[in-house]
Amino acid sequence: MRLASLGSARRYGNLMNESRTIKTKVFASIRDVPRQQWNDLTGKHSCSLSWEFWELIEKSGLNDFSYRHVLFYDDAEKPVALTSFYSITTDIAIFAPAGLRKALAGIRRVFPNFFKLRMLECGAPITVNSPPFAVDAGVSEQDIIKALSELLLATAKKEKHLLIVIRDFEPNAAHLQRDFEKRGYHWVESLPNTYMDIQWSSPEDYRSSMKSYYRSKLLKHLRRNEEQNIRHELVDDFADLAETLCAQWMVVHNHAAEFQREVLTPDFYRRLSSSMGARSKALLFYQQEKLVGHALLLADGDLLRWLYFGRTEAENDSLYIYVGNAVIESAILLGAKRLELGLTTYPVKKDLGAQMTPIMLALRTPYSFANPLVGWIYPLVNHTPPVHNRNIFKGSGKRRNAK
Repeated sequence: MRLASLGSARRYGNLMNESRTIKTKVFASIRDVPRQQWNDLTGKHSCSLSWEFWELIEKSGLNDFSYRHVLFYDDAEKPVALTSFYSITTDIAIFAPAGLRKALAGIRRVFPNFFKLRMLECGAPITVNSPPFAVDAGVSEQDIIKALSELLLATAKKEKHLLIVIRDFEPNAAHLQRDFEKRGYHWVESLPNTYMDIQWSSPEDYRSSMKSYYRSKLLKHLRRNEEQNIRHELVDDFADLAETLCAQWMVVHNHAAEFQREVLTPDFYRRLSSSMGARSKALLFYQQEKLVGHALLLADGDLLRWLYFGRTEAENDSLYIYVGNAVIESAILLGAKRLELGLTTYPVKKDLGAQMTPIMLALRTPYSFANPLVGWIYPLVNHTPPVHNRNIFKGSGKRRNAK
């Protein structure tokens, strides 16, 4: 077992409080982590925290991520919690409004790295996991937060990172805000997520439960796609399409107006298909026999995650609405209880019935004298849309297995 030098218990010592001694071990690669210990802690959590998922992420070559993984041990040497963190070059104004984004684009023609920092980030790089750590039953989250905060501060100072970002915190983790603020973190808004509770027994029941305005709007766009001979199929094995699917995703990524961060690779698609088996799925969209788009899905327990969307051409047409409806149909037919539709493109997703959910980040700089500026600068250069939801349904749909 190879441990990163930052994680040695001797170097950092025991992280103490009144109730429990917590020791940390930091691993430079998920392949150095004891797989059974890691997966025993993630068993009741998202499969995107699993050893196998992290291995495929590490091997996929996304951006310039440099990953590390932490196991927390109690004084009996029992692993009681885990998390991962990484260094990544990120735009400080990642959620900047359109005007600022345009100005920054102009400046970066001359200074490519203007307003970009190599920062330390804790959480999951491509999925939302709230909170961003798994803690064993009966273990105090406050103890883990204390140990994690001290570890990240020591790492950031040693490696000269100007910013620490801990992500993501949805409403289920709102109770942790005070513990992070005690340790100097600013609790700030990120882009909201979108979810839909799957309460229908069939796709037809889903559409019939919509208010007439939204149903007629959806059906109009579905007819347009049918007239253009658009069809779709759901597959579990898409490794042989990795190059094509990644190229389609890049078309969407390069035209994104709201948010750009991770850059996918063909190897990511290939490894997701092979490593996650039937849990990873691709909805493939054809116009006659030509593959014109895809939606990448991950079956994560009772939750179906819509990870990414790609298409061959960037056009303002009805295809995205057709794709969104097909994703919802797939969630119903797969027996998911909840569907995550992800960040951005909120108007379309809300018209399909998704609900926006706030996400918060915990930010701080390791330099105390400059830390107050973080809470002032971040909201000044970043704009996140307000969480406004609408009820597009005329009543609750027929629940699966309803009596």
